Amino acid sequence: MKRYWLIFFMVCAICGVAAEPTLEWRSLGNSVAEDGTPCHTERITIHTPGAIKKLCFNRFARRMYPVNSQDTITEIVPGYYAITSPRFRRSGNATIEIDMYFPWGMENMNYAPDGFHALLDNGKVVPISYIRHPLVERSQWATSVRDLMPRGSDIYRFNEKIAYKSEPGPYDIIPSFKSVTFTDSGSYWQPGGEVEQRRIDNPTPDYYRIIIKPQIVTIEYTSRSSLLMAQRVLYERLIPANQSGLPAAIIEDYPSFNYRAMMMDIARNYFNVSKLQNLVHILASYRFNTLHFHPVDDEAWRLEIPGLPELTNVGARRGYTTDESSYLVQIFSGNGNPDTDEGTANGYLTRQEFIDFLKYCHSLGINVIPEIESPGHARAAIKAMQARARMTGDTSYLLSEGDADTSVFTSAQAFHDNVMNPALPGTYKFMAHLFDELISMYDEARVPLMGIHIGGDEVPAQAWESSPAVQRMMAENKLTTQRQVHAAFVDSLARLLSERGIKMYGWQEIANGHEDDYNRRISVVTGGVNCWTHASQSIAAKAMEAGFPVILSCVNKCYLDQMYSNHPLEKGLNWGGNVDEFATFSAYPSALGVDDYRATTSTGGSVVGLSGHLFGETLRRWEDVQNLILPKICGLAERAWNTDSTYTESQFNAILAERELPLFARKGYNFHLRQPGLLIEENIIYMNSPYRNAVIRYTLNGTEPTEDSPIYENPLTMQPGDNPRAKLFYLGKSSLTTYPDDM
Repeated sequence: MKRYWLIFFMVCAICGVAAEPTLEWRSLGNSVAEDGTPCHTERITIHTPGAIKKLCFNRFARRMYPVNSQDTITEIVPGYYAITSPRFRRSGNATIEIDMYFPWGMENMNYAPDGFHALLDNGKVVPISYIRHPLVERSQWATSVRDLMPRGSDIYRFNEKIAYKSEPGPYDIIPSFKSVTFTDSGSYWQPGGEVEQRRIDNPTPDYYRIIIKPQIVTIEYTSRSSLLMAQRVLYERLIPANQSGLPAAIIEDYPSFNYRAMMMDIARNYFNVSKLQNLVHILASYRFNTLHFHPVDDEAWRLEIPGLPELTNVGARRGYTTDESSYLVQIFSGNGNPDTDEGTANGYLTRQEFIDFLKYCHSLGINVIPEIESPGHARAAIKAMQARARMTGDTSYLLSEGDADTSVFTSAQAFHDNVMNPALPGTYKFMAHLFDELISMYDEARVPLMGIHIGGDEVPAQAWESSPAVQRMMAENKLTTQRQVHAAFVDSLARLLSERGIKMYGWQEIANGHEDDYNRRISVVTGGVNCWTHASQSIAAKAMEAGFPVILSCVNKCYLDQMYSNHPLEKGLNWGGNVDEFATFSAYPSALGVDDYRATTSTGGSVVGLSGHLFGETLRRWEDVQNLILPKICGLAERAWNTDSTYTESQFNAILAERELPLFARKGYNFHLRQPGLLIEENIIYMNSPYRNAVIRYTLNGTEPTEDSPIYENPLTMQPGDNPRAKLFYLGKSSLTTYPDDM
């Protein structure tokens, strides 16, 4: 590999091209520290055509130490680091190896560094082309404590469990209909035939009926949204799946939940309007009716707000900086340039783009609930308003006290400066301005604003402990705890929204552990609270008891950003467990902490819906988004539409394999394939597929299977020295590789 880099530099010199640094990263493996805990080392090999001052990069906040005493690693902010070394001062072409030690075990590629760039002596920041070598050896993903690689035998047995023997029926789609009654045996309506529509009365919200006769199809609907769904079902799902004709039948359908949502985070990594429209079309095709839109967080602000240009001028730009006076530090990825439009580091929706997006969503029957994270997860807003004060002298929107507040805290994402101060008038002036501008955008788009989500989650302990303003607020209002301060903040925002006739939404923290008078006052102006922790904590039931409308959102069933499995090459995180299409399919209310979801408590609490969530920490390409939601969204759609048992897992898998995955392929979507099973018993190698028409390819020498590898057809006799691997190929996609249990 070094020879190729040398050739590259020689070509650049001959052609007169100014070469830029290049880099390789690889894990050197996990090991055991002297105290018996897991640790690992990794190596950065940087090839430089000249001296550099700093090497900067991103990764999830972790402790790390240089192995070479000449090297120094500095945390600029949590998640953004710089390496300096006298070894960087060499002139001419140089190859430098930087080894780093970590007092924790590495288990997947999501924790590898990203976004490399270099600072030169002249202050110029240059991007670095880099290669990250995947984790392919057991020592690179396993620790002395655990090995999370999915076992080939477990995959094999699960594939046996979900195996199916026949194709789906003509009306087997996702989400499933409430009822299908076949009427005239042997009679079919042919695609292209007559279709009529008529409005009917029915007390069930969004009820529709499709009557299929040989001569005509009649769509009966009760609302605009039910008509849109019925039309989409007929033209986008049933006709393409039944080209030879639709059997005569009566289909009756309606949702179990009125609120069926997905949350999309574009703050951490930015995706533009065309990508978001792609997502909304997917949601509409599966009869969701709400996009929970998450454009702001600690790491960026992605929505233009008139009157506060700093929110996007500063908060939507990320790059190399040590003071964040003009833009934010680079987080998650980028190339050090705050103005590049490459990648997902920079960018925002203009006001007009958002208005047009609202219109697009409305045309598909999708409501949009915008989220403005507060008081926590607000670092981008805080930094932007500090910049506004410096640049304009306007301190009226400041969200923090600056040096006067000496509170010491660490947020869930390891930040120490990301919480709005609830005792400052600027905080409420800021939020009121945002509310008014959002309302104006919806009014201009002429679409309904169901509510505004205020966040309210993950305020770290001690966030305001040493704030003079908060101490005065507590004394004046006889508050004794931080929870009461948080409640007072939520109370104030609820009043601002109520004055504007807007419902408030929030995460479970706004409904959890507060006093009865607060619950009675706040619950009636709340449209929904997302209860997100594991069902075993009974947060949803407690929120209902407090009188709140609950949106079931448990991480272990509904967080689409969680990894399908713990394979080291899967995209996503796993702090809440693994979430695949069968996890979302099993998201029954009883599995999410609510036994009687149909009941309304004596305090007025109830379950109003189900929501999936896609946070963006590991997203770098739109293909990553599609991979994480497809086919997980199918299981979520089934449970949001039908809260009672519908398909078996085997039937659900058959529909995925024969209907949904081919549909994704036809539309050009990226999607996730399950792995083939690999079982070794008595020297016989068995493999199986989760999908009937997929192909398993294998190797026996420990290499990765490719499209040219042999096709598995019958059990294989294992020979001495064999080291089998298996991979699934289907519809132009391939799965991750399955390893034997004793790998």
